[in-house]
Amino acid sequence: MSAWRHCVGAGRFELALRRDYQESLALLQREIGFRHIRQHGLFSDGMGVHRPYGHGGERRVLHSFTYVDQVVDAYLELGVRPFVELGFMPPGLASGDQTVFWWRGNVTPPSDRKEWAALVRGTVAHLVDRYGLDEVRGWPIEVWNEPDLKDFWQHADQDAYHDLYEAAANAVKDVDASLQVGGPALSPGADDGWLPRFAEFVAARDVPIDFVSRHAYTSGAAQHVPFGVHQTLAPAATLLEQFAAPRRQLAGTALAGLPVHITEFNSSYRPDNPIHDTAFHAAYLAPVVAAAGDLVDSFSYWTFCDVFEENGIPAALFHGGFGLLTHRQVKKPTFHLYAFLARMGDQVVARGDDHLVTRDGTGRVTVLAWAPVDHTGRGPAEVGHRVRLSVPVGQPSGTAYVARSSVSEEAGNAWAAWRELGSPRSPSARQLDALHEAAEPARRHHAAPVVQGRAELDLTLAAHEVTLVEVTAVHDETPPWWDDARLLGGTR
Repeated sequence: MSAWRHCVGAGRFELALRRDYQESLALLQREIGFRHIRQHGLFSDGMGVHRPYGHGGERRVLHSFTYVDQVVDAYLELGVRPFVELGFMPPGLASGDQTVFWWRGNVTPPSDRKEWAALVRGTVAHLVDRYGLDEVRGWPIEVWNEPDLKDFWQHADQDAYHDLYEAAANAVKDVDASLQVGGPALSPGADDGWLPRFAEFVAARDVPIDFVSRHAYTSGAAQHVPFGVHQTLAPAATLLEQFAAPRRQLAGTALAGLPVHITEFNSSYRPDNPIHDTAFHAAYLAPVVAAAGDLVDSFSYWTFCDVFEENGIPAALFHGGFGLLTHRQVKKPTFHLYAFLARMGDQVVARGDDHLVTRDGTGRVTVLAWAPVDHTGRGPAEVGHRVRLSVPVGQPSGTAYVARSSVSEEAGNAWAAWRELGSPRSPSARQLDALHEAAEPARRHHAAPVVQGRAELDLTLAAHEVTLVEVTAVHDETPPWWDDARLLGGTR
């Protein structure tokens, strides 16, 4: 049950210097609590790490970690640790001028392999010096991002990536052999030969590797509209197929037994696709997050926060992440899906196509249930989907307290409320209050009889509903003189 919590994605590194980003992360950690956070741009211009200069007629390089320290310090204060991505190429070390995103992350190989290795070594050594080896050996270090795509790595040149990886991995291990390094962070579209060829390379040259990583998305080509896109979606089960691919592709290789991390996953990789904001999206991803821990060691939602600028400064109020979190912190249904997961137990009791049942150490039973979705959007959303369960309570008789929290098209849906308000670009204080209220899940409760150690649940789900049910055995402490019939002073 912990693979979903291992890591979450975020916008580029320098955005973490912003107050609204850090406030959003504080909310995320308070209500959900991830262990690691991954983002692009550690070596890009905005962080100022790689600083070449001339002195005495020679070219020299200063490694500056002022901004890195501010970000990592803030992370550790909030109980989350970096999942370090080494990239992109500092302009002063790049061999070309090809960039990605509006903030121009350079995606060309280093002009000097030794200087690249020195940059990696210096950065990792600084992290160890500042935060301690025991701490940093728990931070996975991933080399680059989607090198199989020409947009993210010049010409998608696999041999050049192998050279980059080898230099970086050896530099990490130069600092300490116990540090974790891995890759290659492949895109969902990587051909089946990319990962086996990478495995052959690292095995043949005895290059260090501690984990394997790739990404998973289900969206089709972008259909552009002003300040956004729409995309078709494959069935959510396609994500699980992508999660399973690395172990299938690595079977029989030297990397077959390594941990597998999905360091980005979502329906769409585009922050400007409004599908992320909907109740549909939570119900679409629910069966994935409920089952994916059986396939991989971790899977990281991309991204947690609307402070996310790959395609430029957002023009729309809702933008890409778990929440409308540009100092407003309005939660979306997918945020609540993860918050529901955070309240579930560690022991899986049962699992079905539309539900997951867990138990914790106190005996509390939790049920996550979801309504099926039509990924094509061509038919009406299913209303009245029923989930009937008999759950163990931990006592032979008596009653159980049943608490239910739900998000759907009607409940816990700030996107729907925003649309009903006329899609205001800059909500007034009153409109913002309405959005916060609309974002809260619907909550209800009742007592259920316990018969032969079990309570019966009969859940009817609304359109695109995701619901959390918590069942707790009741130890009745009602005093013997209490009589509800006399609440208003009458007599029987």
